Amino acid sequence: MSTENTPVHIGFIVDGNRRWARENNLPTLEGHKKGFSEIETIAEKVFNSGVKFASFYVFSTENWQRSKEEVSYLMQLLRAGIGRLSKKMFKNNIKCLVLGGEKNVPEDLLKSIKEAEELTKDCTGGTACFCFNYGGQQEIVDAANKAAKDGEITIESLSQNLYKPEVPPVDLIVRTSGEERISGFMLWRAAYSEFIFLKKYWPDITPDDIDEILKEYKNRQRRFGK
Repeated sequence: MSTENTPVHIGFIVDGNRRWARENNLPTLEGHKKGFSEIETIAEKVFNSGVKFASFYVFSTENWQRSKEEVSYLMQLLRAGIGRLSKKMFKNNIKCLVLGGEKNVPEDLLKSIKEAEELTKDCTGGTACFCFNYGGQQEIVDAANKAAKDGEITIESLSQNLYKPEVPPVDLIVRTSGEERISGFMLWRAAYSEFIFLKKYWPDITPDDIDEILKEYKNRQRRFGK
């Protein structure tokens, strides 16, 4: 596939897992399980299409307010999935990065995250970024506090102090489930992002949808204020 006019970085706001489960007469938690499995499929598709970075908004700082049962299940899902997923990514030459704070995250899960990043740090076939315990406003606050220690806060100094500053601006943000809002996702990196909103829930997304998304992106004319 030609990579001309292909976005360098696509961000996915993974939305609609719970509604998908309800509409399919399944327990809510099954929606999260199905949604997590779709990340593997979509990551493989976008990297094979020439995209270099793919970010997935999987758990926000606000999600801690959900029921204890749901939060506990999500932590278990991540514990079980991150090791397996990172090994598969290593095999496929994909780097794994996790963007977000460490507050409230169980120690064993933090350890698993760091092990996944270490295992895949030298991979060059694409970078999968997982926004976990992530809030766009908090990221900017944390970056500003770090930048202030070194002197004047500038666009450049703040950019260099974001979570995983090597991750570039987001060219395209895709949100599933029909909702049309950003929900704090990549606020700094989204300054000139294009947006596509899909009506289908995340567990229903397919590789064919990615083909359509990339086709739509190639028809956009990005001006960057010019």
